[in-house]
Amino acid sequence: MKVEVGQELPELLKHPTTRQLVQYAGAQGDFYEIHYDQAYAKTVALPGVILHGLLKAAFLGQLVTDWLGDRRKLVTFEVSYRGVDMPGHPYRCRGRISNVDGENVEVEVWGEDESGKRTTVGTATVLIDG
Repeated sequence: MKVEVGQELPELLKHPTTRQLVQYAGAQGDFYEIHYDQAYAKTVALPGVILHGLLKAAFLGQLVTDWLGDRRKLVTFEVSYRGVDMPGHPYRCRGRISNVDGENVEVEVWGEDESGKRTTVGTATVLIDG
């Protein structure tokens, strides 16, 4: 498969739920109340419970690994959080190839809330076997 700068990865749409946040908290060990207790989240000036940052990173990681296929290898992956996302609202994962240097491909990734605001941004480096 040929890759070119500007090529977009197939979009991944997630529909996170409060139940998923509780399950993630149990698996990851992050029991901060802002992820499951509506009343507590509001006392710290949030609109309600919010997604774990690392869960959003995992969604974006899935976007990249779903695209990778058998002839590619994820080498680096990092994200930065720019906004909050809430369960019950769609979380759209998107990506675009930003640089191709031989077998090394850099991918820009981001997660959007339902208004299209980028709430998580990041990069991945992929090694493509000839």
